[in-house]
Amino acid sequence: MREVPAQTPMSQALSKDLKKRGFTFCGPVIIYAFAQAIGMVNDHMTDCDRHGACAKLGKV
Repeated sequence: MREVPAQTPMSQALSKDLKKRGFTFCGPVIIYAFAQAIGMVNDHMTDCDRHGACAKLGKV
């Protein structure tokens, strides 16, 4: 569980861009949590039974 990130380079870059555009409550952790919630990233552990199914959805 310690290897699960709270933020990623993608969330850091998107957060920085949104802040330039005037958004205020959009730090990299919030952005990563949003990406998880909408299915933009597959953060299931590889031994989780949902990891494979979610990975397939990302290839569609």
